[in-house]
Amino acid sequence: MAAASWDRIELCGIPFARATRADIVEHLVSESEAGRGGWLITANVDYLQRFSSDPETAAVYTKASHIVADGVPLLWAARLLGTPLPDRVAGSDLVWLVAEAAARRRRSLYLLGGNPGAAEAAAALLRARWPQLAIAGHSSPFFSNPPTPAQIEPVRAELALRAPDIVYVALGAPKEELVIAALHERFPRTWWIGVGISLSFMSGEVRRAPVWMQRAGLEWLHRMWQEPRRLGPRYLARNLPFVAKLLTSSALARLGR
Repeated sequence: MAAASWDRIELCGIPFARATRADIVEHLVSESEAGRGGWLITANVDYLQRFSSDPETAAVYTKASHIVADGVPLLWAARLLGTPLPDRVAGSDLVWLVAEAAARRRRSLYLLGGNPGAAEAAAALLRARWPQLAIAGHSSPFFSNPPTPAQIEPVRAELALRAPDIVYVALGAPKEELVIAALHERFPRTWWIGVGISLSFMSGEVRRAPVWMQRAGLEWLHRMWQEPRRLGPRYLARNLPFVAKLLTSSALARLGR
């Protein structure tokens, strides 16, 4: 399905594309072949909460070409509104699907960010699976939040030298969006995808939840079990109450119509 034909629905003011993973991969690679770049955000509950509460971050998110739903609670909310989304488009799935399509259609990848060693290990795994895949490079520089011009400039120079078609940015939200916002306009032929923790999933440094937990909307529980001190306060004190409010308001909005 062409991007021009995608409907969009709003959740907390964010316009989500009603597109499947296959739609996104085909669009991204086809646009890259045509010499047109863009920026894809795979948004979860944390994104919605930040968008709703932080106008500066919200302004950054609106610069993206497309926003897709990476989170089962978002699918639940869309269904309660009466405008269901066709698929969960998770960054942790796209890193494999886009790489496979890039290998077949001669697009190059650059892996930016992740924990030390994660980008290098992920690049090695991708090369082993698809030997024809062009890995333009990888790096894991430090960025503050927000990133400074001094941190951005060497990365900009590196990418100008490597000229990748697609860049995976694995820095977590909202840092990865701020880095992409500082870079993407200088590279109009490049596609940018924020992929969060995905490089660590790929390298095996962090284990992703079993498929049944992903489908049941319990991936957050698996992540919290691995990093309780860091993620417990976010998930239990912030995200769960927000999800309850989101689902309630979605159901009420549909009843109101």
